Amino acid sequence: MINEVVLLESRAMREGVAGRTEVLDKVRTLSLLPDGMHVTTAMVATYFEVTVKTLESVMEDHRAELSASGLQVLTGKRLALFKGACGLQSRSRALAIFSRRAVLNVAMLLRDSEVARQVRTYLLDLEYTARSHPVENPVHNSTDSLDERIDQRITHILGKALVPLLSALIEASGEHRRELICLREDIERIEHRLGDHALRLRHLEHTQGPRPYTGIMASIDGMNWREFEHHVAILLRRDGCTDIVVHGGPGDRGVDITGQTADGRRIVVQCKNFAPYRPVWSAEVQKFLGASFVQHQADLALFVASTTFSPDARTIAEEHGVTVVDRAGLEKWSAGVALPVLQ
Repeated sequence: MINEVVLLESRAMREGVAGRTEVLDKVRTLSLLPDGMHVTTAMVATYFEVTVKTLESVMEDHRAELSASGLQVLTGKRLALFKGACGLQSRSRALAIFSRRAVLNVAMLLRDSEVARQVRTYLLDLEYTARSHPVENPVHNSTDSLDERIDQRITHILGKALVPLLSALIEASGEHRRELICLREDIERIEHRLGDHALRLRHLEHTQGPRPYTGIMASIDGMNWREFEHHVAILLRRDGCTDIVVHGGPGDRGVDITGQTADGRRIVVQCKNFAPYRPVWSAEVQKFLGASFVQHQADLALFVASTTFSPDARTIAEEHGVTVVDRAGLEKWSAGVALPVLQ
Protein backbone atom coordinates (compact mmCIF):
# COMPACT_ATOMS: atom_id res chain seq x y z
CA MET A 1 0.00 0.00 0.00
CA ILE A 2 1.25 3.51 -0.81
CA ASN A 3 2.52 5.29 2.30
CA GLU A 4 1.05 8.71 3.10
CA VAL A 5 4.53 10.20 3.51
CA VAL A 6 5.44 9.10 -0.02
CA LEU A 7 2.29 10.78 -1.29
CA LEU A 8 3.21 14.02 0.49
CA GLU A 9 6.77 13.98 -0.81
CA SER A 10 6.45 12.64 -4.35
CA ARG A 11 4.90 14.77 -7.10
CA ALA A 12 4.99 11.79 -9.47
CA MET A 13 2.96 9.75 -6.98
CA ARG A 14 0.47 12.60 -6.58
CA GLU A 15 0.07 12.88 -10.34
CA GLY A 16 -0.63 9.15 -10.50
CA VAL A 17 -3.78 9.47 -8.39
CA ALA A 18 -4.78 13.04 -9.30
CA GLY A 19 -7.85 11.95 -11.25
CA ARG A 20 -9.65 10.39 -8.27
CA THR A 21 -11.49 13.57 -7.30
CA GLU A 22 -14.50 11.59 -6.10
CA VAL A 23 -12.73 11.07 -2.76
CA LEU A 24 -13.30 14.74 -1.90
CA ASP A 25 -17.02 14.12 -1.49
CA LYS A 26 -16.40 11.11 0.76
CA VAL A 27 -15.02 13.40 3.46
CA ARG A 28 -17.33 16.41 3.12
CA THR A 29 -19.25 18.35 0.50
CA LEU A 30 -17.13 20.63 -1.66
CA SER A 31 -19.27 23.64 -2.55
CA LEU A 32 -18.68 24.90 -6.10
CA LEU A 33 -19.15 28.27 -7.75
CA PRO A 34 -22.21 28.69 -10.02
CA ASP A 35 -20.19 27.47 -13.03
CA GLY A 36 -20.21 24.04 -11.38
CA MET A 37 -16.46 23.51 -11.87
CA HIS A 38 -14.42 25.89 -9.72
CA VAL A 39 -13.90 27.11 -6.16
CA THR A 40 -12.12 30.15 -4.76
CA THR A 41 -9.17 30.22 -2.36
CA ALA A 42 -11.49 31.04 0.55
CA MET A 43 -13.78 28.11 -0.34
CA VAL A 44 -10.82 25.70 -0.46
CA ALA A 45 -9.54 27.00 2.88
CA THR A 46 -13.00 26.46 4.38
CA TYR A 47 -13.16 22.92 3.02
CA PHE A 48 -9.83 21.98 4.61
CA GLU A 49 -10.46 24.03 7.77
CA VAL A 50 -7.26 26.05 7.39
CA THR A 51 -6.60 29.75 7.07
CA VAL A 52 -6.34 31.45 3.71
CA LYS A 53 -2.76 32.36 4.64
CA THR A 54 -1.89 28.69 5.12
CA LEU A 55 -3.39 27.82 1.76
CA GLU A 56 -1.62 30.70 0.03
CA SER A 57 1.66 29.40 1.42
CA VAL A 58 1.02 26.01 -0.19
CA MET A 59 0.10 27.75 -3.44
CA GLU A 60 3.34 29.71 -3.38
CA ASP A 61 5.49 26.63 -2.69
CA HIS A 62 3.80 24.45 -5.33
CA ARG A 63 2.61 26.98 -7.91
CA ALA A 64 3.70 25.02 -11.00
CA GLU A 65 2.19 21.73 -9.82
CA LEU A 66 -1.13 23.29 -8.81
CA SER A 67 -1.32 25.24 -12.07
CA ALA A 68 -0.90 21.98 -13.97
CA SER A 69 -3.78 20.56 -11.91
CA GLY A 70 -6.13 23.42 -12.73
CA LEU A 71 -5.28 26.40 -10.52
CA GLN A 72 -5.80 29.65 -12.41
CA VAL A 73 -5.29 33.27 -11.40
CA LEU A 74 -7.76 35.41 -13.34
CA THR A 75 -7.15 39.07 -14.07
CA GLY A 76 -8.42 41.73 -16.44
CA LYS A 77 -11.03 40.67 -19.00
CA ARG A 78 -10.92 37.00 -17.99
CA LEU A 79 -11.72 37.99 -14.41
CA ALA A 80 -14.54 40.30 -15.51
CA LEU A 81 -16.07 37.56 -17.69
CA PHE A 82 -15.80 35.02 -14.89
CA LYS A 83 -17.37 37.37 -12.34
CA GLY A 84 -20.22 38.07 -14.71
CA ALA A 85 -20.84 34.39 -15.41
CA CYS A 86 -20.75 33.41 -11.74
CA GLY A 87 -22.38 36.52 -10.30
CA LEU A 88 -19.39 37.39 -8.11
CA GLN A 89 -19.27 40.85 -6.54
CA SER A 90 -15.61 40.89 -5.50
CA ARG A 91 -13.68 44.09 -6.25
CA SER A 92 -10.29 42.36 -6.24
CA ARG A 93 -8.17 42.73 -9.37
CA ALA A 94 -7.08 39.08 -9.29
CA LEU A 95 -8.92 35.90 -8.36
CA ALA A 96 -7.45 32.43 -7.86
CA ILE A 97 -9.82 29.61 -8.83
CA PHE A 98 -9.31 25.88 -8.32
CA SER A 99 -10.70 22.94 -10.26
CA ARG A 100 -11.68 19.82 -8.29
CA ARG A 101 -8.45 18.22 -9.46
CA ALA A 102 -6.48 21.16 -8.04
CA VAL A 103 -8.37 20.85 -4.73
CA LEU A 104 -7.40 17.17 -4.54
CA ASN A 105 -3.82 18.21 -5.28
CA VAL A 106 -3.98 20.58 -2.30
CA ALA A 107 -5.19 17.70 -0.12
CA MET A 108 -2.01 15.84 -1.03
CA LEU A 109 0.15 18.81 0.00
CA LEU A 110 -1.48 20.14 3.19
CA ARG A 111 0.25 18.52 6.15
CA ASP A 112 -1.56 20.23 9.02
CA SER A 113 -5.18 19.69 8.04
CA GLU A 114 -7.24 16.87 9.48
CA VAL A 115 -9.63 17.10 6.53
CA ALA A 116 -6.72 16.78 4.08
CA ARG A 117 -5.47 13.77 6.02
CA GLN A 118 -8.88 12.11 5.76
CA VAL A 119 -8.94 12.78 2.00
CA ARG A 120 -5.51 11.16 1.68
CA THR A 121 -6.70 8.16 3.67
CA TYR A 122 -9.67 7.61 1.36
CA LEU A 123 -7.43 8.17 -1.63
CA LEU A 124 -4.85 5.62 -0.50
CA ASP A 125 -7.54 3.07 0.36
CA LEU A 126 -9.09 3.49 -3.07
CA GLU A 127 -5.72 3.14 -4.79
CA TYR A 128 -4.88 0.05 -2.74
CA THR A 129 -8.20 -1.56 -3.67
CA ALA A 130 -7.66 -0.80 -7.34
CA ARG A 131 -4.17 -2.30 -7.27
CA SER A 132 -5.02 -5.40 -5.23
CA HIS A 133 -8.25 -6.22 -7.13
CA PRO A 134 -7.50 -5.86 -10.86
CA VAL A 135 -10.43 -5.48 -13.22
CA GLU A 136 -11.18 -8.66 -15.18
CA ASN A 137 -12.35 -6.76 -18.25
CA PRO A 138 -9.87 -3.95 -18.99
CA VAL A 139 -12.02 -2.49 -21.75
CA HIS A 140 -14.25 -0.71 -19.22
CA ASN A 141 -13.16 1.84 -16.66
CA SER A 142 -13.57 0.20 -13.23
CA THR A 143 -14.70 3.33 -11.38
CA ASP A 144 -17.27 4.34 -14.02
CA SER A 145 -18.65 0.77 -14.27
CA LEU A 146 -18.93 0.43 -10.50
CA ASP A 147 -20.58 3.84 -10.19
CA GLU A 148 -23.04 2.93 -12.92
CA ARG A 149 -23.99 -0.39 -11.26
CA ILE A 150 -24.47 1.35 -7.92
CA ASP A 151 -26.51 4.15 -9.51
CA GLN A 152 -28.75 1.64 -11.31
CA ARG A 153 -29.33 -0.33 -8.11
CA ILE A 154 -30.15 2.79 -6.06
CA THR A 155 -32.43 4.10 -8.81
CA HIS A 156 -34.26 0.75 -8.86
CA ILE A 157 -34.74 0.80 -5.08
CA LEU A 158 -35.96 4.39 -5.09
CA GLY A 159 -38.34 3.97 -8.00
CA LYS A 160 -39.69 0.49 -7.26
CA ALA A 161 -39.76 0.46 -3.47
CA LEU A 162 -39.51 3.77 -1.65
CA VAL A 163 -41.69 5.93 -3.89
CA PRO A 164 -44.62 3.43 -3.94
CA LEU A 165 -44.26 2.92 -0.17
CA LEU A 166 -44.40 6.65 0.45
CA SER A 167 -47.42 6.96 -1.83
CA ALA A 168 -49.22 4.34 0.27
CA LEU A 169 -48.25 6.10 3.49
CA ILE A 170 -49.50 9.41 2.13
CA GLU A 171 -52.89 7.90 1.37
CA ALA A 172 -53.16 6.46 4.89
CA SER A 173 -51.64 9.39 6.77
CA GLY A 174 -53.32 12.53 7.93
CA GLU A 175 -51.02 14.22 10.42
CA HIS A 176 -47.79 13.83 8.44
CA ARG A 177 -49.19 13.95 4.93
CA ARG A 178 -47.43 17.19 3.92
CA GLU A 179 -44.03 16.01 5.20
CA LEU A 180 -44.38 12.69 3.39
CA ILE A 181 -45.29 14.42 0.12
CA CYS A 182 -42.19 16.61 0.38
CA LEU A 183 -40.06 13.56 1.13
CA ARG A 184 -41.48 11.72 -1.88
CA GLU A 185 -40.71 14.71 -4.12
CA ASP A 186 -37.13 14.80 -2.83
CA ILE A 187 -36.65 11.10 -3.51
CA GLU A 188 -38.09 11.42 -7.01
CA ARG A 189 -35.65 14.26 -7.73
CA ILE A 190 -32.77 12.07 -6.55
CA GLU A 191 -34.03 9.24 -8.74
CA HIS A 192 -34.09 11.52 -11.79
CA ARG A 193 -30.63 12.89 -11.06
CA LEU A 194 -29.19 9.40 -10.75
CA GLY A 195 -30.80 8.51 -14.06
CA ASP A 196 -29.19 11.57 -15.67
CA HIS A 197 -25.86 10.65 -14.11
CA ALA A 198 -26.04 7.15 -15.60
CA LEU A 199 -26.69 8.65 -19.04
CA ARG A 200 -23.68 10.93 -18.68
CA LEU A 201 -21.48 7.99 -17.69
CA ARG A 202 -22.57 6.04 -20.77
CA HIS A 203 -21.91 9.10 -22.93
CA LEU A 204 -18.42 9.51 -21.45
CA GLU A 205 -17.67 5.82 -21.93
CA HIS A 206 -18.68 6.14 -25.58
CA THR A 207 -16.76 9.37 -26.27
CA GLN A 208 -13.64 8.32 -24.35
CA GLY A 209 -12.99 5.17 -26.30
CA PRO A 210 -9.77 4.45 -28.19
CA ARG A 211 -8.05 7.69 -29.17
CA PRO A 212 -6.58 7.57 -32.69
CA TYR A 213 -4.64 10.82 -32.25
CA THR A 214 -2.75 10.15 -29.04
CA GLY A 215 -0.44 12.97 -28.01
CA ILE A 216 -1.85 15.72 -30.21
CA MET A 217 -3.92 17.49 -27.57
CA ALA A 218 -1.20 17.07 -24.96
CA SER A 219 1.07 19.02 -27.29
CA ILE A 220 -1.56 21.71 -27.88
CA ASP A 221 -2.29 22.01 -24.14
CA GLY A 222 1.38 22.82 -23.65
CA MET A 223 1.24 25.80 -26.02
CA ASN A 224 0.92 29.39 -24.88
CA TRP A 225 -1.69 31.63 -26.50
CA ARG A 226 0.69 32.91 -29.17
CA GLU A 227 1.88 29.44 -30.15
CA PHE A 228 -1.71 28.26 -30.33
CA GLU A 229 -2.70 31.05 -32.72
CA HIS A 230 0.21 30.24 -35.01
CA HIS A 231 -0.73 26.55 -34.87
CA VAL A 232 -4.22 27.41 -36.10
CA ALA A 233 -2.71 29.65 -38.80
CA ILE A 234 -0.62 26.70 -40.03
CA LEU A 235 -3.75 24.53 -40.23
CA LEU A 236 -5.56 27.21 -42.24
CA ARG A 237 -2.72 27.46 -44.73
CA ARG A 238 -2.56 23.67 -44.97
CA ASP A 239 -6.25 23.62 -45.95
CA GLY A 240 -5.72 26.11 -48.78
CA CYS A 241 -6.30 29.48 -47.08
CA THR A 242 -4.19 32.42 -48.25
CA ASP A 243 -3.18 35.87 -46.95
CA ILE A 244 -3.26 34.51 -43.41
CA VAL A 245 -2.33 37.18 -40.85
CA VAL A 246 -2.09 36.56 -37.09
CA HIS A 247 -3.31 39.60 -35.12
CA GLY A 248 -3.56 38.16 -31.59
CA GLY A 249 -2.67 40.41 -28.67
CA PRO A 250 -3.39 44.05 -27.78
CA GLY A 251 -5.07 45.94 -30.61
CA ASP A 252 -6.36 42.84 -32.38
CA ARG A 253 -9.86 44.41 -32.69
CA GLY A 254 -11.50 41.30 -31.31
CA VAL A 255 -10.07 38.70 -33.73
CA ASP A 256 -6.87 36.68 -33.82
CA ILE A 257 -6.47 35.64 -37.47
CA THR A 258 -7.75 36.92 -40.83
CA GLY A 259 -7.32 35.64 -44.36
CA GLN A 260 -8.99 34.21 -47.46
CA THR A 261 -10.32 30.71 -48.03
CA ALA A 262 -9.34 28.82 -51.16
CA ASP A 263 -12.60 29.87 -52.83
CA GLY A 264 -12.12 33.57 -52.00
CA ARG A 265 -14.23 34.02 -48.86
CA ARG A 266 -12.94 36.39 -46.16
CA ILE A 267 -12.27 34.34 -43.02
CA VAL A 268 -11.99 35.73 -39.49
CA VAL A 269 -10.82 33.48 -36.65
CA GLN A 270 -10.93 33.67 -32.87
CA CYS A 271 -8.57 31.32 -30.95
CA LYS A 272 -9.00 30.32 -27.30
CA ASN A 273 -6.39 28.06 -25.74
CA PHE A 274 -8.25 27.26 -22.53
CA ALA A 275 -7.75 24.37 -20.14
CA PRO A 276 -10.02 21.39 -21.02
CA TYR A 277 -12.25 21.95 -17.99
CA ARG A 278 -12.92 25.62 -18.80
CA PRO A 279 -15.57 25.91 -21.55
CA VAL A 280 -16.08 28.82 -23.91
CA TRP A 281 -19.03 30.82 -22.59
CA SER A 282 -21.79 32.50 -24.57
CA ALA A 283 -20.49 36.00 -23.77
CA GLU A 284 -17.24 35.20 -25.55
CA VAL A 285 -19.06 34.02 -28.66
CA GLN A 286 -21.26 37.14 -28.59
CA LYS A 287 -18.19 39.36 -28.43
CA PHE A 288 -16.67 37.58 -31.42
CA LEU A 289 -19.90 38.00 -33.38
CA GLY A 290 -19.62 41.77 -33.38
CA ALA A 291 -15.93 41.76 -34.18
CA SER A 292 -16.14 39.25 -37.03
CA PHE A 293 -19.22 40.34 -38.97
CA VAL A 294 -19.45 44.05 -38.11
CA GLN A 295 -15.85 45.19 -37.79
CA HIS A 296 -14.21 42.75 -40.20
CA GLN A 297 -17.05 41.95 -42.65
CA ALA A 298 -16.35 38.22 -42.46
CA ASP A 299 -17.84 35.74 -44.91
CA LEU A 300 -16.76 32.93 -42.60
CA ALA A 301 -16.40 33.35 -38.82
CA LEU A 302 -14.44 30.55 -37.19
CA PHE A 303 -14.12 30.11 -33.40
CA VAL A 304 -11.39 27.57 -32.54
CA ALA A 305 -10.94 26.39 -28.95
CA SER A 306 -8.85 23.79 -27.19
CA THR A 307 -11.84 23.06 -24.94
CA THR A 308 -15.61 22.63 -25.21
CA PHE A 309 -18.36 25.20 -25.79
CA SER A 310 -21.18 25.70 -23.31
CA PRO A 311 -24.68 24.83 -24.62
CA ASP A 312 -25.61 28.52 -24.73
CA ALA A 313 -22.43 29.35 -26.62
CA ARG A 314 -23.20 26.67 -29.22
CA THR A 315 -26.76 27.90 -29.61
CA ILE A 316 -25.65 31.48 -30.22
CA ALA A 317 -23.00 30.34 -32.69
CA GLU A 318 -25.52 28.25 -34.66
CA GLU A 319 -28.12 31.02 -34.72
CA HIS A 320 -25.67 33.60 -36.04
CA GLY A 321 -23.57 31.54 -38.42
CA VAL A 322 -20.37 31.13 -36.42
CA THR A 323 -18.54 27.86 -37.03
CA VAL A 324 -17.13 26.41 -33.82
CA VAL A 325 -14.21 24.00 -33.65
CA ASP A 326 -14.12 22.40 -30.19
CA ARG A 327 -11.48 20.19 -28.58
CA ALA A 328 -12.53 17.04 -30.45
CA GLY A 329 -12.72 18.86 -33.77
CA LEU A 330 -9.37 20.55 -33.20
CA GLU A 331 -7.77 17.20 -32.48
CA LYS A 332 -8.93 15.76 -35.81
CA TRP A 333 -8.06 18.94 -37.69
CA SER A 334 -4.56 18.94 -36.22
CA ALA A 335 -4.13 15.28 -37.15
CA GLY A 336 -4.69 16.05 -40.83
CA VAL A 337 -8.45 15.82 -41.28
CA ALA A 338 -9.52 18.78 -43.43
CA LEU A 339 -11.99 21.19 -41.87
CA PRO A 340 -15.22 20.78 -43.92
CA VAL A 341 -16.19 24.48 -43.78
CA LEU A 342 -12.97 25.37 -45.61
CA GLN A 343 -13.60 23.03 -48.51
